[in-house]
Amino acid sequence: MEENLRISQAIPSTLSALLAACCLFALSGNIAMAQESPPKPADKAAETQQGKSPDSASPELPAQIELLETRVKFEANGDSHKEVHARVHMNSELGVQQFARLSFDFNRSFESVEVPLVRITHESGGTADILPSAITDNPNPAVVHAPAYQDVRVKTVRILGLSPGDTLEYRVITVSHHPLAPDFWFEHTFDRTGVVSQEIFELDLPASRLVDSPSSRRVELRINPATPATVTQETATDGSARSVYHWQKSSPKAKKGSGEDDADSVRNPDIALSSFLVWGILSQRLAEVIQKPAQPSSIVSDKAIVLTRTLTNPREKLEALYSFVSREITTVDLPLDATGFRSRSPAEILSSGYATPVDKFVLLAALASTQNLLLEAALVGTDENVLSQLPRPSLFVRILTNMGPLIWCDPSLEVAPFELLSPGLRGKKAFRVFNPPPSNPTEDVAYALWFPIPVELPFPSFQKVNVDATLSADGKLHAKVHYAMRGDNELVLRVAFHKTPKEQWKGLAQLLSISDGFRGQVSSINVSDPYATKEPFALDYEIDQAKFVDWSKKTLRVPALLPELGLPDFPARPKPGATPPLIELGTPLEVTTSMTLQLPPGTKAQAPTGTSVQRDYATYSSQYAVEGQKITASRHIHFLLREISGDRAADYGAFLRAVQNDEAQDFTLEASASPAPKTNSAAPANAAPPNPSPSKP
Repeated sequence: MEENLRISQAIPSTLSALLAACCLFALSGNIAMAQESPPKPADKAAETQQGKSPDSASPELPAQIELLETRVKFEANGDSHKEVHARVHMNSELGVQQFARLSFDFNRSFESVEVPLVRITHESGGTADILPSAITDNPNPAVVHAPAYQDVRVKTVRILGLSPGDTLEYRVITVSHHPLAPDFWFEHTFDRTGVVSQEIFELDLPASRLVDSPSSRRVELRINPATPATVTQETATDGSARSVYHWQKSSPKAKKGSGEDDADSVRNPDIALSSFLVWGILSQRLAEVIQKPAQPSSIVSDKAIVLTRTLTNPREKLEALYSFVSREITTVDLPLDATGFRSRSPAEILSSGYATPVDKFVLLAALASTQNLLLEAALVGTDENVLSQLPRPSLFVRILTNMGPLIWCDPSLEVAPFELLSPGLRGKKAFRVFNPPPSNPTEDVAYALWFPIPVELPFPSFQKVNVDATLSADGKLHAKVHYAMRGDNELVLRVAFHKTPKEQWKGLAQLLSISDGFRGQVSSINVSDPYATKEPFALDYEIDQAKFVDWSKKTLRVPALLPELGLPDFPARPKPGATPPLIELGTPLEVTTSMTLQLPPGTKAQAPTGTSVQRDYATYSSQYAVEGQKITASRHIHFLLREISGDRAADYGAFLRAVQNDEAQDFTLEASASPAPKTNSAAPANAAPPNPSPSKP
C-alpha cells in the first residue's frame, strides 16, 4: 500500500525509479499490528516473501514459508502479547540471502521483543541453534544521530550457516503497552499467493471489551466473510471471560505465476479490530498525545518574534515559521507510530535541531501560537475508502499542518516550497486532530472531522527545457541542457538532489541525460540550491556523445533533440452500456522545450513543418527552422484542465495523434561534398537516440 510521489508531465520515465527512491515522502506500507510500532519483523519476513513474485527463471520461489503461526492476545487494559512462529524452507541461494538477517523494529519505551528460538535444520541432517551472541539490539538507523529517539530500536538476528535445502525456524515474542492504551487496534490479511503453505492465526480478546458489552471502552471486530473464524469462549486464570478466534488456512506450494487477484482483500484487511468506535474518539485520543498542553517557553516565543519581526500578514508569518522549521530542523524520518504518537516539548525540539514529522508539526504549531495563529494537525492515509474502515491510527501514514481549510503545508519535506504538497496527497480527505477536543467526541456529526486537501498548486506549474548542441564533422555531439521548473516535477528533483550526496549528483544528471535520449557522458553539472524554494528549480549539465552520426551516408534523418512530451494514454473502451470514465490530464502544466543544433560547415538541412492544435483542455504548437548551418526546434504544450469527460475520447484521441505525429517528424541532413572519414557508429546512422516516453498522471 505504498504511494510515491508521482512523476508528472515531461519528466523522463526512466528517471522515476531513482527519484522515487530518493523521495523522503514516500508513504509507508501496511501496518500489521497497530498497537506496535511499524510492522513486526517476524511478520516482515513473511510479508516480504508474500509480496514477491516468483523468479521468472525458476518454477519455485526462493523460499517457501511452510508454516506461519501467529497468536495475538489483548488484555482489558490495552496490553498485548504477540507470538509468531515461522518455518521457512530455502529453495535457492536467493532465499538464503533473503533470510540471512531477520530484523524486528520496536520501541523499547513501551515494547519488548524476544527471540527465544532460531534454528536451522540442515538438508543433510542435524540441527544448529543460533547463539544469543548473533542477536543485536541497536538504534534504528534513522535515529543514530538523534539521541531523543533512540528508544526506537532494531533487534537483528544474523543467520550464519544457512544453505539451499535447509529449513529455518524462528519464534518471536512482542509485548506492548501502547501510549494510547487502554485503547487498542489491530489488522491482518491472510496470504493469498501460496507463499505460505499453512497459516494459523489466533486472536484472544477480553469478552468485557467486545462491542456487545456495556463497557465504555468497547471493541469492534470485523472479519471478512470469506475467512470465517472458529470461536471459543474460555476463562482466564483470573476468572475473566475470554473470546478466542481461530483461523487455519492451507494453500499449495507457490509456483511460477501463482497468486490470487483479490482486489477487495487488498483494500480491506481480513481482520480489523478497534476500540475507537467513532472517528471523534480517535481524534480526541490522538490529540492527547500529539498536542498535549505545554508550558509557555520563552525560547519558543523569542524565536517566533525574531522570525516574524518585520511581518504583519498572517500568511507571511506562517510562511516564515514554516521555512525555519522545514529547513533548519532536520527531519528524522520515522513512521507516525514509531514513537507511539507521543511528542516532545516545543522547547526541546527547538533546542535539539531535529524532529520526527509529528514533532515538526508540534514545533510549528507552538511557534505559530505565539503569533496568534491556530494550526491543526491533519492525518492522511493511502486508502481512498478510509471512511468505510474501522477508525484506527494505522490507516494514516502522514501528518500535515493546516491553518483553516485553505492553507496546508508539510514541514517534514525540508525542501518543499510553502504550500506545495506531494501530488499523491492533494485532493484526499485529511483527518483532523483537535486540541482541545470537542465536548462530545462520540458524536461524529457534531463537528467537521475531515477536510479536503486542496488540489491546486500555490503557483502556476511550468517546465522549460533548452538544448544547445553542436554536431562536429567527425560525428560527435556536444550539448548543453538546461531545465527550469515549478510544480510537482520541481518537488521530485529538489528532494532527489537534497537526499543525494553532492559527490553523487553527477550520477543523477547522467541518469537524467539517458532518459533524455543521450548515450554520452555528462561532463559537468550545476544545480540550484534545493533550499532556495522561492525560485524555480534549475539544473544544467553538459554531455558529449562520440559517433553520434555517420557522415559517410549522404542523407541522414535526425529527430529534434528534445524530451518527448508526456500525454495520458488513450482511454480504454468502456464496456457496453457503461459510462465512459473521465480522462485524467493531471495537474495543469505548461511545458516549453527548445533546441538549437549547430551543424558542420557545408551541411544542408531541411526542416519538417510545424503543427498547431487548440482545445479547451490543452493546446500544442511546434516550430522547426533551418538558418544556414543551424537548425532550431521548439514545442509547447499547455494542459489547461485536470480532466475531461469520457465522451470526448474521440476528440482527445485526435489531439493525442496530432502531438505524437508531430514528435515523430525528423530533420533531413545532407552531408557536404567532402564528408569526414567514415566511422563506426554505436547508434543507427540515420537516427538520434530515442527520446523517453514519460507517463503523465
